[in-house]
Amino acid sequence: MPPLSFRTREKTMYEYELHQLTVAELIRRADQQRTVRQAVLARRAARRAGHHDTEGRVGRNRSWFVRAA
Repeated sequence: MPPLSFRTREKTMYEYELHQLTVAELIRRADQQRTVRQAVLARRAARRAGHHDTEGRVGRNRSWFVRAA
């Protein structure tokens, strides 16, 4: 196999650097999506944990309440 010319090596290095930039960007995006997903799950868990509290939000439909005697 003949040795690589300067231009071929330069092109190969450029492609490698582009690949490294793409990999780094994909890792950043995955980390950001993971963080968002964890925040959504934490918010959902907090909502569910407070669901059985005695002092929660009053329902929208007020006709559910029985009149006082």
